[in-house]
Amino acid sequence: MSGKREAEYQAENAALRRENEELRAENRRLREELETVLERVQELERQRKPPAFVKPNRRKPEGEKRARKKRAAQYNTSRKRSQPTRRERHALAECPECHYTLSGESVDYTREVIELPPPQAVEVIEHQVIKRWCPCCGAWRSPQLDLSGKVIGQGRIGVRIAALIVYLRTTLRLPVRQIKAYLKTLHQLELSVGEIVALTHKVGQELQPQMEALLSAVRASPVVHADETGWREAGQNGYIWTCVTEGAQAIRYFVYHQSRSQRIPQGLLGLHFQGHLVTDFYAAYNVIRGPHQRCWVHLLRDLHKLKEAYAEQPEVLTWAQAVRQLYDDAQTWLSHQSAPPETERQKQYTALLNRAIALGQQYARDSAHPCKALAKRLLRHQDELFQFVLQPGVPADNNLAERALRPLVIARKISGGSRSAQGSTTRLTLFSLLSTWAARDLNPFFQCVTSLQTPPALVPP
Repeated sequence: MSGKREAEYQAENAALRRENEELRAENRRLREELETVLERVQELERQRKPPAFVKPNRRKPEGEKRARKKRAAQYNTSRKRSQPTRRERHALAECPECHYTLSGESVDYTREVIELPPPQAVEVIEHQVIKRWCPCCGAWRSPQLDLSGKVIGQGRIGVRIAALIVYLRTTLRLPVRQIKAYLKTLHQLELSVGEIVALTHKVGQELQPQMEALLSAVRASPVVHADETGWREAGQNGYIWTCVTEGAQAIRYFVYHQSRSQRIPQGLLGLHFQGHLVTDFYAAYNVIRGPHQRCWVHLLRDLHKLKEAYAEQPEVLTWAQAVRQLYDDAQTWLSHQSAPPETERQKQYTALLNRAIALGQQYARDSAHPCKALAKRLLRHQDELFQFVLQPGVPADNNLAERALRPLVIARKISGGSRSAQGSTTRLTLFSLLSTWAARDLNPFFQCVTSLQTPPALVPP
């Protein structure tokens, strides 16, 4: 039995030796194949050229490393933390492991959470006027109640609610019914649609003197942007005219007129306006006697339409590109001049003006040429194309006025306009004032509250 078992062990050992030899042979063969494949890969890599977008490897320069460029201090800041209005402390009374009472304390870390307080219901204030007896006169005496600065006129709605309604209606452009739902949902105040509309009219009447102050400031401004857009009042077509200024005392002034004639800008700016007026090429602004700057964006847009309509005529494309080059050269010159003196400005202005006149004269008298209309425009407004080169602070486009009108254009497309003359006046009065405050980086809501408030007093009879 032991001999048989010995023979089995020897046979199994011999089989394992044979399998080991076979594996060693296979390992040697695979190693040889791997070396062959690696040599082929290296050969192919030497032959293959990298794509054009792949940058070649560069050896790092020897010597000291250059200092890493740091970000500017204004960009190297974390998120600013707000001033906390309330603090909540979180501390352990005992150790969570051994339950020993803890002592001493220091702030481990803080976490900022910004949250709104619960919506506040409106405050209903009852003003009681007390009468008292005067034994000397033999009559009852009571003070005269003056709530100016707290309510508007003889109404019951306070100036803060009125300012909130005006802000929601004008700046956020909410419909009246949504304002009604907002007041009821968050402040438990139920107002009718008619009461909300009437309240906006009252606020507009209270703030009307400030509109007159805005118009006086516009007439005294050195640079004014002007534009107009369509508006419907009681189903009739009309126009909203705007005068806009920029800077620390920016102004947004809007007014409605049924006409689009030249008497409107003349009435807005007056006969003696001497500032620079920035407008498009509408002829109604020609009546203003002061210097003009016509909008280059409108001119470039018309040049683009001309090139699209006559793309197969090389001379049209060449002429349009030459006119575009005038604008590009003027902007390039200004970008390379930090504060050019007046003589240099005048020299550059004259050179650009002569080039514009030459381009205008090229086709202005050719009645059959496609460039005739724009060529005549260059000659007609030759003195009004490069005032932005001659005068500091004058832009080359009228984008400021167009952006100021954009919210009213959106409102017109949604609502279709206003239903009455009073509605147009109220809407434009409130929009003028709130837009002006926003342009001056002021809070429109708080500014409206401040404008409606006056020191309250109880004045004796």
